[in-house]
Amino acid sequence: MEEKKFETAMERLESIVQSLESGDLSLDESLKVFEEGMQLVRFCTKKLDEAERKVSILMKESSGKLVQQPFETEQGNGDE
Repeated sequence: MEEKKFETAMERLESIVQSLESGDLSLDESLKVFEEGMQLVRFCTKKLDEAERKVSILMKESSGKLVQQPFETEQGNGDE
């Protein structure tokens, strides 16, 4: 798959979902766009995972030293 921007992939994914929900596609067309959608989901998930790994929070200690800590979502780190 060629390199795509995350936002472009999400827009296309939304379009695919709308097409599938409309029920206007034939079975073959539905399978084709579903497959494309799954590729886009994998691409977007990969991009989000990469972004999450890059995100970190810098906290200043009382000494003024910056300490890097991993970013954690409200849901935790996924180990639950």
